[in-house]
Amino acid sequence: MPITSAQKSYLAGFLDGDGSIYVRLKPNKSYQYGFQVSPYVIFFQSSKNRKSFESLCSLLGFGYMRERKDGILEFTVGRKNDIKQFLSMVKPYVILKKKQVDLMEVILKRKEKVNNKNDFVKLINLIDSFRGLNYSKKRIKHTLTP
Repeated sequence: MPITSAQKSYLAGFLDGDGSIYVRLKPNKSYQYGFQVSPYVIFFQSSKNRKSFESLCSLLGFGYMRERKDGILEFTVGRKNDIKQFLSMVKPYVILKKKQVDLMEVILKRKEKVNNKNDFVKLINLIDSFRGLNYSKKRIKHTLTP
């Protein structure tokens, strides 16, 4: 069943308030340039609201849920195509995280076009600029010389 405009706007509001959009660079020697680029969209909610939260997340038909030890539920969208689909759905309605949505779309496109180390360095710089848009206690500046 297709998601309605009202549901898309609700998901966008939920993302603005209790969600996060970010990209992690995970050190991984098996990757060509020594890092794995891992994009995520995550929603957070108290496990006290599990039933409603599960109902909301089930609208998407992708992603997965886990419960943290502190009683918070996390719903994670981590597959590139699922993230693209989700962002295109909520983009017209997002307000507070509009810059993150726009930048994530650019990063996902650029990731597909990495052909050499210089391209990868440019991608890392984009990812590092993404970190400046989010509230992070552990900001890391990545460096990789071309």
